[in-house]
Amino acid sequence: MSQSKRTTQSLFFHLHFSSGLPISLFFICLAAAIAAADDWPQFRGPNASGVSTETNPLPAEFSIDDKLAWSVKLGDGIGCPIVVGDRCFTTAMSGDEQFSLLAYDVATGKELWHTDLATGKLPRITPPNSHASSTPCSDGQRVYAYFSTLGLLAFDAADGKQLWKYELPKPAYLMDWGAAMSPVVHDNTVYFCQDDDLAPTLFAVDADTGKLRWQAARPDMLAGYAVPVFCTAGGRTDLVLAGSGKLKGYDPATGKEVWTCNTMPRTVMTSPVVRDDIIYVSVQSYGDETRTLKFALLEWLDTNQNGELAAAEVPKEFLARFKQSDKDGDGVIREAELDTAFQSPDNMVGGGTTIQAIRGGGSGDVTKTHVLWDIRNKSPSNLSSPVVFADQLFVVKKGGIASSFEVAAGKTSWELKRIRNAGDYYASPIAGDGKIFVTGENGFVSVLKAGPELEILARNDMGDSCIATPAISNGRIFVRTKNSLLCFADK
Repeated sequence: MSQSKRTTQSLFFHLHFSSGLPISLFFICLAAAIAAADDWPQFRGPNASGVSTETNPLPAEFSIDDKLAWSVKLGDGIGCPIVVGDRCFTTAMSGDEQFSLLAYDVATGKELWHTDLATGKLPRITPPNSHASSTPCSDGQRVYAYFSTLGLLAFDAADGKQLWKYELPKPAYLMDWGAAMSPVVHDNTVYFCQDDDLAPTLFAVDADTGKLRWQAARPDMLAGYAVPVFCTAGGRTDLVLAGSGKLKGYDPATGKEVWTCNTMPRTVMTSPVVRDDIIYVSVQSYGDETRTLKFALLEWLDTNQNGELAAAEVPKEFLARFKQSDKDGDGVIREAELDTAFQSPDNMVGGGTTIQAIRGGGSGDVTKTHVLWDIRNKSPSNLSSPVVFADQLFVVKKGGIASSFEVAAGKTSWELKRIRNAGDYYASPIAGDGKIFVTGENGFVSVLKAGPELEILARNDMGDSCIATPAISNGRIFVRTKNSLLCFADK
């Protein structure tokens, strides 16, 4: 239960016993109050679904000049806002080497607290990524945040006091993408997947103490940004994680791999979504299924463009991996060696596209038993995660090109239609109140009517570039632009 719901319960019990409110009316009021607002406690809200289940109306038309309840200036950042109870939390770079976690009153935008942390020397990143790229999460008592040079940190949600810190290995990326992973909290455990190109690992940390509960190495993975999600099937809850070539289910208590579905392409930057006991994924990885990593390696690292890689062209943290890939030991990775460079020999998966539904549960290799449907070559996004809302699975990609599929059988409802907002899409769509909100990098939020036909309701100007996915709570929409936090509401 969220902090706001616990506070609401306490308030109503006080009112009942102090005013003599009839018990039947008291419980009706209590139920209505608890159901009135839902928290948005992590990346893309509950279980990373991108779907608000509350019944409060949400505005279709809003902009920096219309229905703006409040706005605050922030430093640079692309981490998403989260909302728990009466507080909105977000992050920013507040200095060249200073990272900040900030808390605001959701009704007024008043800053309640901020905590500043020195980052030390910052790693290389590729725009439009930001060093403040990770989305925090919260259980109402604490806020959990990640920063590439600091690791996982916990703060008191009431006052921002740092409670604990768990240091993690600094992530490394062959192509300097930079960190953008986000933690999630579930059953008093903070889960964090650091799928980089050097030592991909899934971590589970005690939410109270910051002590490591377990870690699971993922040596067959390449860099990716999927967040962990949870799927309950057959009375068992699995932690589900997408990565290079594989969707895997883990025991959340021990980190033991329970099942694998080997249907993913090479590079996975989007996150799965779960509804009931079905997991939906939408992934685009550049290149076809027969192409290995070598083409991307040459494009990003081969500085003299001679078709091979020398040790001097590879980031120094990868020199040990370079030597492993240089099988003949001549100091150069070329020809056949490029086909297997830096990849796990057990997972030489190529590129491609897929939109699929996988039933949760099972054990062992479920590739042939649990895939309900699999759509190939339908142009999903390589960056924007899908949203499953009502009976539709909706995806959007670069150029403002969107498609919608029936979730029951994967049948196309409509495909590759423009939503009148061209440009790049890094944020993922979210949904609520019968509407789908689609945020473009150019700073416009398109609002669509959910349903089997494409119907565009509005195109709204945020006044600044948008990389982060918005949040929904209590009839409000929270938009984190590149430099500001905006809150919109009908009233």
